[in-house]
Amino acid sequence: MLANLIIGFREGLEAALIIGILAAYLVKLDRKRELGKLWFGVIAAIAVSVTLGVILGVLVENVPEGTNELIAGITSIIAVIFVTWMIFWMAQQSKALSKELRAQVDEAQKSAWAIAGIAFLAVIREGIETSVFLWSSSRASGADTYPLVGALLGFGAATILGYAIYRGAVKLNLSKFFAYTGSFLILVAAGILCYGIHELQEIGLIPFLTATSYNISGIIPEGGVLDTFLRGTISFRSAPSLLESIAWVLYLVPTAILYYRGSRKK
Repeated sequence: MLANLIIGFREGLEAALIIGILAAYLVKLDRKRELGKLWFGVIAAIAVSVTLGVILGVLVENVPEGTNELIAGITSIIAVIFVTWMIFWMAQQSKALSKELRAQVDEAQKSAWAIAGIAFLAVIREGIETSVFLWSSSRASGADTYPLVGALLGFGAATILGYAIYRGAVKLNLSKFFAYTGSFLILVAAGILCYGIHELQEIGLIPFLTATSYNISGIIPEGGVLDTFLRGTISFRSAPSLLESIAWVLYLVPTAILYYRGSRKK
């Protein structure tokens, strides 16, 4: 639940900031009449993202035996690619994002629905990434309801904070916020990557390095409070395979180092 709350909060705030930048610029240009088109694009993007999440859930529940694990494994690996790209992209583009969006609004003056298109494309990128990542995180944690509750709480908090920032009531150091949450999401992504590999090994698609690398279920009993907490945050597994452990280290260490170096430079 905690992992999905942070995912929902971070991604929701990104989307809220994008919407706020577009809305504020339209107001500044005295083009308030086009705010309706902006919201049309936002709502359409949200609808597509939610539909994708529902399709994933329904698809996995209604497929032949073995296909479930295949979809879950491949989708989880795709989700890791998505979120890794998003973390680094946001770190590089955050300062130039406002200028880029305003330039797009200036270019859209001749088209009545171009504003809706800009809003749709800006939000759908966040929405699809979030939908796939939340679904994979929920599957990896082994829970059904609490991850959704966490995501909704995160989105709600992001909406409130985004509006407060838009109105000037709250000042937030966005560089530090995205740096800290990005670091946490790298850890979450490492766990989801291992979950995806586990699912593919379950059906024999990856038949090597399947032996258990370590087993600490005696220290952290499966189903216990600590096990539940760790699974819900970082997709923890008490007895991973050799390949899962190797993949976890090979993803987490270089990704974290590159991200840290990029953050230090900024």
